[in-house]
Amino acid sequence: MIKCIESFAGISLGPGTLYGALSRLEERKLITALPADDRRCPYRITPAGAETLRRTLPTRAVAKTGLRRLAQA
Repeated sequence: MIKCIESFAGISLGPGTLYGALSRLEERKLITALPADDRRCPYRITPAGAETLRRTLPTRAVAKTGLRRLAQA
């Protein structure tokens, strides 16, 4: 996920940035944790999370990438 963000946003995230963001998204019920798969800890976007993205992405610089990926979800 960090490498993906770096590739389209052109920024490097510091240590702990991703885990902090995941915690906030889960607290807000925008994502939900799925059962762990070996070392992977996958998440799924919730309906509330998808609606939030649809509403806010058009105002963001990464909107094109986010909306394209949301359409594939």
